[in-house]
Amino acid sequence: MEAKTKDLWVFVETKADGSARNVGIELLNPGRRLADKQGGALVAVIIGYHTDEAVKAAAAHDADKIIVVDGPEYENFSTDAYANAMYHLVEKYGPTTLMIGATPNGRDFGPRVSCRLKTGLTADCTSLDIDEESGDIAWTRPAFGGNLMATILCSHTRPQIGTVRPGVFKKAPEVAPHAEIIHEDYHVPPEEIRTELLRVIHDAAEEIVDLEGADIIVSGGRGVGGPEGFETHIKPLAEALGATVGASRAAVDSGWISHAHQVGQTGKTVAPKLYIACGISGAIQHQAGMSGADCIVAINKDPDAPIFEIAHYGIVGNLFEVLPLLTAEVKKLKA
Repeated sequence: MEAKTKDLWVFVETKADGSARNVGIELLNPGRRLADKQGGALVAVIIGYHTDEAVKAAAAHDADKIIVVDGPEYENFSTDAYANAMYHLVEKYGPTTLMIGATPNGRDFGPRVSCRLKTGLTADCTSLDIDEESGDIAWTRPAFGGNLMATILCSHTRPQIGTVRPGVFKKAPEVAPHAEIIHEDYHVPPEEIRTELLRVIHDAAEEIVDLEGADIIVSGGRGVGGPEGFETHIKPLAEALGATVGASRAAVDSGWISHAHQVGQTGKTVAPKLYIACGISGAIQHQAGMSGADCIVAINKDPDAPIFEIAHYGIVGNLFEVLPLLTAEVKKLKA
């Protein structure tokens, strides 16, 4: 289809209680910049049930317009209901760009929407910009196992669609709400929703490990040596700092700690205020998940480890000697 406007849309995913998930609000930050470059409005699209809190959050983060589809069939995510609703909206309004969080739900219904619209989708992006020559969105994502970053343009079809990792962008400061709120009374017939949610089974570890929302993360890698290294060195420092425990893929693959703690290309993308990397070499796959941290502290006995290239502060030393001293100093300061 052809774009009817120059507007940039951000899908603001909602939880079962109708509040906004972080990733949609995060995407309004780069969305503001890109929408201004495109010469269109920044539009938040909210699909859910009892979505007042999500609407307030989008309005407070500089959306120009908010399109709301609210109904009981959207209380729990289903690919059919959400894809039908989004397809209807895009057909009606014709945005030039649609950004979706690369959450399990976003990764599910984004491709369905792009297929129906006969347009492309760039998945799992970690950077966004405008290509100066064409004016298209430049979607950047890891490629070839994370060994290089590919920048992809969708030049021939509209809308341009991409899914973007949670935690890549920070929420913009709140502003005085000025958004025009548009309520779309669109309901999906029950016979078109082919799945039914029977039960939600929570992974206990997932409930505890909130890497994407953490202000401080202490991560361990291969240099930790085993699960006992996490118990005796990583976790005590994390507890002293009030931090969340993270891990590299090597530590997770070795079975030393659960996947819920993994940071990196195949784990979570995080942007805390402080990230302490302990015994992590800093391969590009790990850097893709944590390089957006405000302050990175690296502790590694290898002075040539790649992690030192992006670290703000580096300690070349044995983590088994450094971490107890660091933990003791933190406790002393807090006392």
